[in-house]
Amino acid sequence: MSIDPRETIAAREDDRARPLRSQLLHINMGPQHPATHGVLRLFVTTDGEVVSRVVPYIGYLHRCAEKIAEGNTYHQYVLYTDRMDYLAAMNQNWTYCLAVESLMRAAGMEVEIPEYAEYVRVIIGELNRIASHLISFGTYGLDIGAFTPFLHAIREREAILNVFEKVCGARLMYTYYDVGGVKWDIPPAAMDEIKLFVELFPKKLDEYNTLLTNNEIFIGRTANVGVISPEDAVGYGCSGPVLRGSGVDWDLRRDEPYSIYDRFDWKPAVGTGEMGTVGDCWDRYKVRMDEMAESTRIVQQCLDQMPATGEVMAEMPKILKIPPSEIFFRAEAPKGELAFYIVSDGGNIPFRCKTRSPSLHNLGVIEKVGRGLMISDLVATVGSLDLVLGEIDR
Repeated sequence: MSIDPRETIAAREDDRARPLRSQLLHINMGPQHPATHGVLRLFVTTDGEVVSRVVPYIGYLHRCAEKIAEGNTYHQYVLYTDRMDYLAAMNQNWTYCLAVESLMRAAGMEVEIPEYAEYVRVIIGELNRIASHLISFGTYGLDIGAFTPFLHAIREREAILNVFEKVCGARLMYTYYDVGGVKWDIPPAAMDEIKLFVELFPKKLDEYNTLLTNNEIFIGRTANVGVISPEDAVGYGCSGPVLRGSGVDWDLRRDEPYSIYDRFDWKPAVGTGEMGTVGDCWDRYKVRMDEMAESTRIVQQCLDQMPATGEVMAEMPKILKIPPSEIFFRAEAPKGELAFYIVSDGGNIPFRCKTRSPSLHNLGVIEKVGRGLMISDLVATVGSLDLVLGEIDR
């Protein structure tokens, strides 16, 4: 049977006259997906390539860490904090120890950290901040499609991990800090490597900026993308580079100084909208790059100021029992404000130990900022948050 061409033309004209209709598509991004930076599930609703809704689902790494704290002594629980942000385990150890020491003071107990131990704590903590940001820098390049920066980041991170291995024998889970100080002094060989690192690392940062920061393609993928306004950043409880990337000048090391941070000359890195809009992906990335430079300055000042030798541990009871009291303590970890709320009932184990995870609060804003993005831009935005699911789920 022959087809009348006039009927075909008429049918096409009818199709053009109908209004265009789109159909929403539901996509699971994760929990096994390279763009999620861990076992995170993003339930994405898309209209074509445009994201109309994104809902994060967590819990795949939940290990009951807070409940475990109620069955271990204050000293024993230090090693469990390693497993939270496993890319910045030193900072997790340190913040928990600071919280317990604050709890002791709140209960009327005397605890004075030796000055030498304070310098050691800051040196190791800032080196781990750099190591954490190096992973963020390298993997973010992978998210955007640049492989070479990751190799450079791993090279410098290995230098830091070599130091940590000499200091405590481990390269990922350290348990180096303890309530009252640190467990061992920095060996002379490790101290020589630290001095060499802070001398050479600024030149490496220049390499990174050439490779990625000022790369035209990278700027095109991150500038004006995933903009988090200052109001949204504060409203969702964001902290750390995510908060400062939105132009909010807030850093606990300066604004609520703990340890000996008030002795150093440095300034927090803040997003300025240099390449696009304040609070975009590029700003959050650049804050971490600038923070690595500032951390190098802090470590150098520690090396210049610290005594030649000294005690690394305060006088502490073998079995630490804290009179009934409670404390909320927060510190500036690489991902943001890490906090512990600890309640003591007079025994040698915490009655309650609640953790405030910076990555969890930083993740929450993705529901707001993710709407209206292209799928590829959603990947760039998630990467710019620098999430670690170990500390989100705990």
